[in-house]
Amino acid sequence: MSNAIAIPFDTLAFAKELESAGVPTAQAEAQAKALSNVLQKVEEARLKELATKGDIQLLQGDIQLLQRDIKELELRMVIKMGAMIIGGIGLLFGLMRVWPLPVQYVTPPAQEMRLPASPSAR
Repeated sequence: MSNAIAIPFDTLAFAKELESAGVPTAQAEAQAKALSNVLQKVEEARLKELATKGDIQLLQGDIQLLQRDIKELELRMVIKMGAMIIGGIGLLFGLMRVWPLPVQYVTPPAQEMRLPASPSAR
């Protein structure tokens, strides 16, 4: 982890403490550097573990937020679609009123009255 927060550790003070106890300077500096690296790796592992636990909780929260947002979006889409359908029907009726369809009314033909045939024609 490149942005891990390291445990505050003063390597110079640690090396000076070792030197005052009789440890040679080169050895004290090497021990301070090694201890600093170990503490940094322990902190990185601890942060990674905490991040994993926190990430799971964050992911569950994010999933719930996404589900809520999707339901909200679905409702908004239904409302917009209904408004578009109603608007389209209104526009259609408006246009039909402005430009009516050319319909001709044709009267049905008059029904012929047939007289019964005369008896002589039989």
